[in-house]
Amino acid sequence: MTDTTEQSLYKAREPIFPKRVSGRFRSLKWAIMIVTLGIYYLVPWIRWDRGPSLPDQAVLIDLAGRRFYFFWIEIWPHEFYFVAGLLIMAGLGLFLFTSALGRVWCGYACPQTVWTDLFLLVERRIEGDRNAQLRLHRQKMDLRKARLRLTKWALWLLIGLVTGGAWVFYFADAPTLLRALVTGEAHPVAYVTVAILTLTTFVFGGFAREQICIYACPWPRIQAAMMDEDTLTVGYRFWRGEPRGKGNARRKPRNKVLSLEIAAEEAVTGRAAPAYPSTPMPHAPPRAATPAKDRPPGDCIDCMACVNVCPMGIDIRNGQQMECITCALCIDACDDVMARIGKPRGLIDYMALTDEAAERAGEPPKPIWQQVFRPRTVLYTALWAGVGLALLVALFIRPEIDMTVAPVRNPTFVTLSDGAIRNTYEVRLRNKHGSAQPFRLSVAGDPTLLLEVEGAAGPTVTVPADATRLHKIYVIAPAGSAAAGQARTAIRLWVEDTESGERSFEDTVFNGKES
Repeated sequence: MTDTTEQSLYKAREPIFPKRVSGRFRSLKWAIMIVTLGIYYLVPWIRWDRGPSLPDQAVLIDLAGRRFYFFWIEIWPHEFYFVAGLLIMAGLGLFLFTSALGRVWCGYACPQTVWTDLFLLVERRIEGDRNAQLRLHRQKMDLRKARLRLTKWALWLLIGLVTGGAWVFYFADAPTLLRALVTGEAHPVAYVTVAILTLTTFVFGGFAREQICIYACPWPRIQAAMMDEDTLTVGYRFWRGEPRGKGNARRKPRNKVLSLEIAAEEAVTGRAAPAYPSTPMPHAPPRAATPAKDRPPGDCIDCMACVNVCPMGIDIRNGQQMECITCALCIDACDDVMARIGKPRGLIDYMALTDEAAERAGEPPKPIWQQVFRPRTVLYTALWAGVGLALLVALFIRPEIDMTVAPVRNPTFVTLSDGAIRNTYEVRLRNKHGSAQPFRLSVAGDPTLLLEVEGAAGPTVTVPADATRLHKIYVIAPAGSAAAGQARTAIRLWVEDTESGERSFEDTVFNGKES
């Protein structure tokens, strides 16, 4: 008979309960998590004195005022190229690190990884380590399980709330906005933003976890273009670890503590550690024809420690996989096992594909600097540094005053009663100083031209601190002058800060009455 049972096109998620592990890479991840979360949560509260008329928050995205403040740097809307340059540098930096060290960004500094680590830490504190979580997951709901679940979810929601709150603090004065949020006086947009970020943090860090990395994030599918055979990434030395155990079967470890850990794992999961045939890495050359039973046992004892600590739930011994985020926790777990059974570390380690042939031939491993510094990474570094240097130069040479000129074309010119020709221009003056400055306007190109500012007694106007002002100016060519009789005359409008002497200009044209 034909089976008419409908099969789902989607694979059901299998819950992953990573085991706690200690080691140098886990310590590095803890340090990065503390630093990145500290920066994210605390930076909005840092104060920076810019003067009485400017905000004193060190990092502020002022959408209402159309400014971006970063300590002593202030970015105006017309300077968006700085933001574009920073995004280009971020992309090149991601290419550089991926080319040199694989998905090191994903494994250590990606927000999804950082917050998932934080949520896992809370989960372990409440429910226990892997074995306790597995038992709790499989038991029926009772008061204890409900209490643990509700406590965990409440703390996750609190983390999500603090995360969403910290985000909105980057867009307004943090102490003022916090007071408004607590008293119910904040704008509805602030409450909606906090609610959305709280919910997404709660779901992504608590439940979706590795699903975000596998299905939602495009980077796993792009990374292959950034990597080559010399890229350092987490891998398994199958030529050293296979066959796993004696005669391809799981052997008893030579350490009582490790034996008890494996026994506990089997009791909880209801299965023994698998004794399947060894699986080479996809890039590995064909194995020798020697039967497994005739080969000496490898260093891998099939304890599954590398699998149990993996936050993605994969087996690194099966070779490079799209799901691997290069977090290196499997390295810490394997190094710990190797130390317990008296074997050298590095069965699982950061290595390049080109290391295999050299190590199997008995040659020493290539120095790290040779694997990191190669033409591709040098090119990325040069491009990254070039963009950064260009941004620094642009930042330091940008003027503190600026102007834009828009000729009024309706009409293009006006003939006055004395026969003089007048053109009208709209000039926007920009004062980036922290205090009001007097700006003097002038015109160059024809010595007979005169300049008047609408509403001002002379050519000097005052522009408030950190602001722009739009002024209408008139350029007049006396009757009979060369500019009055020509169709178009190139002119240059100047603005000068009379206190600092700084000047800026913009070229435009004067339209005359062609005779």
